[in-house]
Amino acid sequence: MASLKNKVAIVTGSTLGIGKGIAYYFAGLGAKVVVSGRDADRGAAVVKEIRQAEGEADFRAADLSDVDQCRRLILFASERFGGLDILVNNAAITSRGHIESTPLELWDLIMAVNLRAPFICIQEAIPLFKARGGGSVVNIGSVNAYIGEPKLAAYSVSKGGLMTLTKNAASALRRNRIRVNQINVGWTLTEGEERVKQQEEGLGPEWVQEAIATRPFGRLLSPQDIAYAAAYFASDESECVTGTVMDLEQNPVGAPRNW
Repeated sequence: MASLKNKVAIVTGSTLGIGKGIAYYFAGLGAKVVVSGRDADRGAAVVKEIRQAEGEADFRAADLSDVDQCRRLILFASERFGGLDILVNNAAITSRGHIESTPLELWDLIMAVNLRAPFICIQEAIPLFKARGGGSVVNIGSVNAYIGEPKLAAYSVSKGGLMTLTKNAASALRRNRIRVNQINVGWTLTEGEERVKQQEEGLGPEWVQEAIATRPFGRLLSPQDIAYAAAYFASDESECVTGTVMDLEQNPVGAPRNW
């Protein structure tokens, strides 16, 4: 099991879903975790849960569509915990929209949160990483970057751009022992996915069982699956790994790679 003892980590979008799973797991491995999101009540609940499990965490509210709030989030880690070792760029907007009907305002918002914010956070984190002799960035992407799911046009493009950012940042920062890797996740069962399926797509609760029936392992991915992979990239066990994109997905039975 990877150890994150005495490391300081920021996990964006960690008030629920994948980010919450990563934050909780990192704290269990010994990291001091900055939980972040827009909902202060949810953030406080996550911090309380971590502390009840004898972990160390604090919450910082941040709307990552705002440039200044991105920057202040990174500085908060240094002010609260004395530095920064790990940055997990997980926050993302997953609103649906086909390429012919996505409003420009939604496109811009998705790009601001899903792609611009990780860039700003990485940029702001570099001096803090250098002060620690290195650091690890873990970007949470999506297999939709390859697949091009029709109703996820802007989201898919943003995650493709995130892969390019990952590769370029890894190359530029490796001499400073700053590693940048990405996890492209497949279909993951989270509170957000349930909300989108029912509220935006109008599906009934049976969608979960219908989705599970297409998975070769008999389930959708869970936040814990992504947390395990993120912990590897965040830990010293992967100290020579950078610029890597790891796919976590389950193709439907009998489907080709790009389903």
